[in-house]
Amino acid sequence: MELDKNQHSVYSINYHLVIVIKYRRKVISDEISGYLRATFERIGITYGVELVEWNHDKDHVHVLFKCTPQIAPAKFINAYKSVSSRLVKKNYPEIRQYLWKEAFWTKS
Repeated sequence: MELDKNQHSVYSINYHLVIVIKYRRKVISDEISGYLRATFERIGITYGVELVEWNHDKDHVHVLFKCTPQIAPAKFINAYKSVSSRLVKKNYPEIRQYLWKEAFWTKS
């Protein structure tokens, strides 16, 4: 097991996140999953979050990521969900026909 370090501590903080599409709609293809992953990595740089593993099914994604103790994961996840929702609907407009409202991810 590899540990991370900063000036005052040694840590290993990993999070397993499952994000589900609203209404469990089956809209995630390999192309869309790749786009969502690239968005996760891009936003993660700003928050100091490192992607460890990414898997998807047609209606949800599994993400394993790690971060420092100073990061509030809820703030990062909120930022990721709002940005990725907006961008994926903009770049893949065919997804809108499967959703009833503007929400892409579930609230949970």
